[in-house]
Amino acid sequence: MNLRPSSDAALSSSKTNKEPSKLARRTFLATAATAAAAASALGQEDAPVRVPRAYGPYAPPVRYPEPDVVVLDPRFKQYKLGNSPILRLYHSKQMLWAEGPAWNGVGRYLLWSDIPNNVQLRWLEDDGHVSVFRNPSGNSNGNTFDFQGRQISCQHLTRKVVRYEHDGTVTELASQYGGKSLNAPNDAIVHPNGDIWFTDPGYGGLMNYEGRRAKGESVQPYQKEAIYRIDVKTGKLHQLSDAINKPNGLCFSPDYKKLYVADTGASHYPDAPRNIKVWDVVDEASLRNGREFASMEMELNGEKVGGFADGIRADADGNIWASAGWVGDGYDGVHIFAPDGVRIGQILLPEICSNVCFGGTKRNRLFMTGSSSLYAVYVETTGAHIT
Repeated sequence: MNLRPSSDAALSSSKTNKEPSKLARRTFLATAATAAAAASALGQEDAPVRVPRAYGPYAPPVRYPEPDVVVLDPRFKQYKLGNSPILRLYHSKQMLWAEGPAWNGVGRYLLWSDIPNNVQLRWLEDDGHVSVFRNPSGNSNGNTFDFQGRQISCQHLTRKVVRYEHDGTVTELASQYGGKSLNAPNDAIVHPNGDIWFTDPGYGGLMNYEGRRAKGESVQPYQKEAIYRIDVKTGKLHQLSDAINKPNGLCFSPDYKKLYVADTGASHYPDAPRNIKVWDVVDEASLRNGREFASMEMELNGEKVGGFADGIRADADGNIWASAGWVGDGYDGVHIFAPDGVRIGQILLPEICSNVCFGGTKRNRLFMTGSSSLYAVYVETTGAHIT
């Protein structure tokens, strides 16, 4: 999903330099001086100055504990490891909008999409190698794996949800509802009974950059945005709720009795709330009692700000880990909410974070797709689900 025109991320260059250490030091000092001057101009000479984190081959080491894993509530302390840094596993200036990370436990690899470049990439756990996994990808966004290990992808270009079979063939799972085309499926999750739940906010139908722009000027390319369920036994598509502006990332609670969905409708509806909603799941098949779970608004540097949650995942304790962005330094990254909806922690990144998933051999590593990077950090919890 691309909510607004991209901006340059605050990333250190990976270009080889004859004097890398001097260059990195000069860049760091210049950035710090600029930030200090800005604080002084605001009459905040004594205020601490936060310099956006530098990543890259010449960035200085991180002093433990990781300063950009931030404890906002005592409940988050148990999840922060004292000697685990945030690592940038991969970065490319050619990667335009990284999205849809999914962990494959058998292959021990992380799969994700680069939507505008129409490819999927793969990071191997054994040696950190990154390669193109699928080209073209149908401008895929969200990815996941079912309980049989088959990849599920939401394609913007074709406006379909597809499944890649073990023999390499592709099965179309959903493309229409009520006789109309879907807008552009965004993110998908799998229930233990095999059903596939997905969101359809329509971003891929609003631009050629990430899909194919629909004719007309409506922010609903083909129909009202909604949440859907594919009954894998019958193949029938069920609309679960359209009582949300633009449903984006989604996840189940650990016991599958609740469904959480991020609403990014404020990208096109000025009065839409910037929040994560939750519903009760009834008989593994329907939703009721939709309500706000958590607001993405918060106070930052004495000012109330509100960005967007995008991809979300639950951990084994029922906390919700939400990618966050479109505000700036001190906000963009990952926001962690306790089961009662209180924001208890943050993971700060120098880029907008689009999506997250738990993975690794023990599923205790949080992978985060940034604008043009892939990040990871170990935490003292595990993902609630298979991916």
